[in-house]
Parts: sequence; C-alpha cells; structure tokens
Amino acid sequence: MTVESTAARKPRRSGKRVSAATKPQSSEPQLVQLLSPEGERVEHPDHRIELTPEELLGLYRDMVLTRRFDAEATSLQRQGELGLWASLLGQEAAQIGSARALRDDDYVFPTYREHGVAWCRGVDPTNLLGMFRGVNHGGWDPSANNFHLYTIVIGSQTLHATGYAMGVAKDGADAAVIAYFGDGASSQGDVAEAFTFSAVYNAPVVFFCQNNQWAISEPTERQSRVPLYQRAQGYGFPGVRVDGNDVLACLAVTRWALERARRGEGPTLVEAFTYRMGAHTTSDDPTKYRHDDERAAWEAKDPIQRLHTLLQREGHADEAWFAALEEESDALAKRVRESVRAMPDPDPVSIFDNIYADGNSLVDEERAQFTAYQASFAEGGN
Repeated sequence: MTVESTAARKPRRSGKRVSAATKPQSSEPQLVQLLSPEGERVEHPDHRIELTPEELLGLYRDMVLTRRFDAEATSLQRQGELGLWASLLGQEAAQIGSARALRDDDYVFPTYREHGVAWCRGVDPTNLLGMFRGVNHGGWDPSANNFHLYTIVIGSQTLHATGYAMGVAKDGADAAVIAYFGDGASSQGDVAEAFTFSAVYNAPVVFFCQNNQWAISEPTERQSRVPLYQRAQGYGFPGVRVDGNDVLACLAVTRWALERARRGEGPTLVEAFTYRMGAHTTSDDPTKYRHDDERAAWEAKDPIQRLHTLLQREGHADEAWFAALEEESDALAKRVRESVRAMPDPDPVSIFDNIYADGNSLVDEERAQFTAYQASFAEGGN
C-alpha cells in the first residue's frame, strides 16, 4: 500500500490539492492524510473521498457537539456530579470519521472513551453519564443501536468483537464489526489473541486503535519497538496509519477497511495517530509526565479547526451558520447538565437483584444483613 510520508505532509499553500504520490519518501512511519493541519485538501493515491458540502458540514457539527458534550461532562465531574470522566478532547476526528463510515447493521465494541462514536450511533449523550454517576451499569440497549456497552477492562472488547465477527461470518451476513481500543490496550494479551483468532478465521472485523500517544503516563515508544499499525503484518492482515486529527482521512480509511471485511477479506488494523489533549481521566494529572510544548504542538493540528478552515475557504458555511451551531451546542450542554442532576439515586438494596435467575439463599441472607445495616442509620437519627 502506498501512503503519504509524514515527512512530506504539508501541501503547497496554493489552495489546490497536492498529490502525495509526487512527494519524496522517507524512513518515517507512513501516514494517510487528506486534510492538512492548515485546512487544505491533500490527494492520496489509495484513499480518495468525495463529500458533498452537506456531508462536510455534518462532520463538523458532529465534532463540535461531541466536544461540547465532553467539556460539559468534565465540568460536571469537577462539580461532584460524576465520579469520573474519560475525556475524548483531541480525538473527535478519529471517532466521528470512523463512526460515520459505519452502516446501521455494523456492530461497534467500544472502550470507555468513544463518546463521539456513541453520538454517531444515536445513543443519547445523557445515557453515557449514568455509569460515571454511579446510578447504572450503562444506560442504553446495545441491540437498539448496534453499540455495545462501554468496556472498562482494557482490551477485552477486541476479543468480544472477534467472536461476534466470527458469528457474523458463520451467519453469512455482509455486515462488519469494529473494535475501538487505545495504544495502551495494544500491549494486552487479549488484543494479541484477538488478532490471532480474527486472522485465522478471516473474521470481518476492523481493529481501530486510537493512538493518543499516552497509556495514562506511559508513552507509546515504551510500549512498542515498531509503529503500532505494523504489528498487523505479523498476524497476516493489513495495517494502516491514518492522521487521527483528519476527519476525512479517518472516514476514508475506515470505510475502506469495512468494505474489505464485508467482501470476506478479513481483518484490518487502523492506527489513528492522534493526541489526548486532556488527562487520561479526571483522576489523572498529565502535567506530572508530559510537557506543555508537546500539547501546544498538537493544538496546531486541532481536528475541528482544520475543517473549520476548509469550510470557510470553500464557502460552505458563513458566520451565521457557525453561530447557530454554537447555540445548538449551548442547548445540548444545558440539557446534559439538567439531565444528570435529575438522575435518581438507585435503591442501595437493588445491588442484590438479578444475581441469580431463581434466587439464592446466600444472597437472600446478605440482602437481609445489608437492609438491617441500612436501617440502623435511620434508627440512630442519621
């Protein structure tokens, strides 16, 4: 596969598309890019995409609203309304681009940071927050949107996705499966096993790795001696690195990988090379292990700003359109804030429900003990 070199990523500032095929090659890891950080189109010989102005505006809207929702969730955690939150700040293009490549009958296995993918699959943002508030285990029906519940165990969802994809193939369906995970999860044995089984059984699955450069405080270079996408070679299926801050490239490459899966050509590893602009979660302090200049360098590659520049340059949106979108994002934040604060606390005794289908004497005994313990506070006037 011929892809663009990161050493020659910048197009000429002529307003015209630049061909990656004419650029000098280097020993740097190869990268697919269709929209430069300056907001200019870049041609690629293997991954081309043509979108209508309405589709471009839709991608921009998705990223803006997802970022606003994410910011509101972070604020709610800081105000004590959520116990924890894992921000997607900086990864909007990777999630929106890949998710918009999916068909309705494709199935998604996320981790715990795929808020943009959930948005594209039609999951109400407020449903994502119940688990982080501690009032449920995930507030949506996976089968309603073909979007599985968030997975906290690192890397295990890749095995779930592989098994599900093997079943899809056995059923003779032409749907595809996608599994999201991070660079840190790529070091887990579960991911290695998923790669092995998916290759051997030619499963219709796309492994979408969001390499945001940090597995909590561990940088990628301490996790792998080779670029992550090259690991796929050892398992016998293709891997490709895409500019994870380029929503057009993420859409094009993921669409290509999903079509491979549907044609019966097996798995693909997509490494979205991006950056986690915020903390790993709200319990983390990234200033302890990374420098401000690194963050500043990635700010210049912001996925939303580069598409904003393109929309303005090509005349697809005016200031009135952007202002209306800002009002819509304010309304979304307000709805999320009000919904979270209105979530009822669950009955503490309900933790004993739905453990065994036919009941269990030990669980009944534990329920009685806990109920008595709870009642003791009321009796003491507390």
